[in-house]
Amino acid sequence: MSMTSNAADYLFDRRRLRRKLLFWRTAGFLLLTLIIVGFALMATSSRSAGTFVPHIARIRISGLITGDEKTLKLIRDVGASSASGVIVDIDSPGGTTVGSERVYDALRAVAEKKPMVAEIRTLGASGAYIAALGADHIVAYGNSLVGSIGVLFEFPNVSKLLDTVGVSVEKIKSSPLKAEPDGFTPTSDAARAAINALVADSYAWFKGLVQQRRGMSDEELAAVDDGRVFTGRQSLPLKLIDQIGTEKDSIAWLESKGVAKNLPVRDWKPDSDRVFGLLGMATALAETLDARTLTQVLKGLAAADAAHSSEGLQAIWLGAPE
Repeated sequence: MSMTSNAADYLFDRRRLRRKLLFWRTAGFLLLTLIIVGFALMATSSRSAGTFVPHIARIRISGLITGDEKTLKLIRDVGASSASGVIVDIDSPGGTTVGSERVYDALRAVAEKKPMVAEIRTLGASGAYIAALGADHIVAYGNSLVGSIGVLFEFPNVSKLLDTVGVSVEKIKSSPLKAEPDGFTPTSDAARAAINALVADSYAWFKGLVQQRRGMSDEELAAVDDGRVFTGRQSLPLKLIDQIGTEKDSIAWLESKGVAKNLPVRDWKPDSDRVFGLLGMATALAETLDARTLTQVLKGLAAADAAHSSEGLQAIWLGAPE
């Protein structure tokens, strides 16, 4: 009877321990998730209200520039924040003409309120150079590729292939230039002329923007507006950039414009990237919890919380290196 009683007590204690472990694991997961989501929401609300402590904001412009709303909102949020100055970190071959124009306009709106410097890393070509023009000072490395002032309109034409396989595309149009070029028939002279007019108009706008923002004469503009890219060293005497340097030089320029010395540089990212990244981290942490480490983790989170509370047409360069 004694052995049976001891075995029953042992099983009962085991079940009770399992229930406790399950409870603490569940509580730990929920608490971690709530705290980390809270951090994300506080960061989001702080950014929107502009209540960050003074700092230098870094905005990254990379990949294909489309002028998407997420990027534009990020730029607007920086403008409404307590950032004292802005570094626009550029590494892009360009993008759509309209997208690049939208990014330029958004950056200019912020630059009217805060000192802004563009820093070109590997590549700042075509539409990316349009974005760089939004800043009042452009810094590049000696081997950065800069420029590619021009506009591109390209489309596939498979009319010869269709002739080879014996396929034709019939169409009825309200006027000769409707939906031209379509890629299924040889492009007419009139269609080419219409497309050329579009390209010429956007190209004239691009050149005018470069000339205005970089203070170039007609002769100086003509030396750089043929679509080529230039190294940073070549770009400096051509007036495409203001300085060969690094982020240290970008910060020094901002400080020369009244930004306080030794401010931290903070990367600004879209809100959705921050929230989902933090949620992923919460899940990973919760999966490793056990009863012995839970208390230590919660203490660490409490300390972290305390620390936190204190604080169309394309303007694109197609020769981008891999």
